[in-house]
Amino acid sequence: MHIALYNRALNLDDISALIQLMNSFAKHDVVPVIYHKIIPLLQEHHVLPTQFETFSEIVDLHPKTKFLFSVGGDGTLLDTVRFVGRKNIPILGINIGRLGFLASTASGEMDFAIESLLKGSYLLDPRTLLHLDASKPLFSDVPFALNEISIHRKDSSSLIKIHTYLNGEFLCTYWADGLIVATPTGSTGYSLSCGGPIIFPQANSFVITPVAPHNLNVRPLIISDDSIVSFEIEGRADQFLCTLDARSEPIDSSYSLAVKKESFVVNLVRLEGQNFLHTLQTKLYWGVDRRN
Repeated sequence: MHIALYNRALNLDDISALIQLMNSFAKHDVVPVIYHKIIPLLQEHHVLPTQFETFSEIVDLHPKTKFLFSVGGDGTLLDTVRFVGRKNIPILGINIGRLGFLASTASGEMDFAIESLLKGSYLLDPRTLLHLDASKPLFSDVPFALNEISIHRKDSSSLIKIHTYLNGEFLCTYWADGLIVATPTGSTGYSLSCGGPIIFPQANSFVITPVAPHNLNVRPLIISDDSIVSFEIEGRADQFLCTLDARSEPIDSSYSLAVKKESFVVNLVRLEGQNFLHTLQTKLYWGVDRRN
């Protein structure tokens, strides 16, 4: 079996988890498909196997790749979405970061994870993506996001005006630091920190969440995920920021943007004992009484 391995931190703090994973691969006769930037680190610690494949932003994943392991935190897992794209390769997040809401498999469970995959003892959790259309070239050939698409002020402390339309009809103008359109997956991320609601992954919804709005009579708004949300932006600054998950590009007021549901999904691997409610309770301490 071919399993891809991605890590973006590339530092000594991560090497023990990478060594453990390479040993687990060897134990179960897995051929690793390794992100090219990790290879020098593995060579330095003498754990690079004799048989392996590579991938990068230019070199595609090996066609026999069955799974992709994201070793890091939730941000690392978000990175992997651009490598998987339409390929329908499931992603397993191994958490060696802090929260690990998406990357919910602990580093000590690597053997268990690989054995579960080999036995077929797992479930696939399909997650909706957002797709961005722009009036000018933006984000190359990866115009999609798992968590959210957002618009922000860039170099000025002044608010920006974001004229927002829902299915072609005017919704409102947000005077704010920015605006987020989040998927159910992204509802527990940046949108939540800005006052947005938590949405279950199976809900066919998106949420529009303003960032520090000046007009206090606007609140996060849940919409159907078959909606198209479009934007026109004004502000005193020459440039603004458009972000897709952790990626960002500068834009100006000449850009028109539209957000809709992507035509494909990303599958997250869910092992035995892992589910959204359990993650909500253990990671966000949902309903826990901390007064004692």
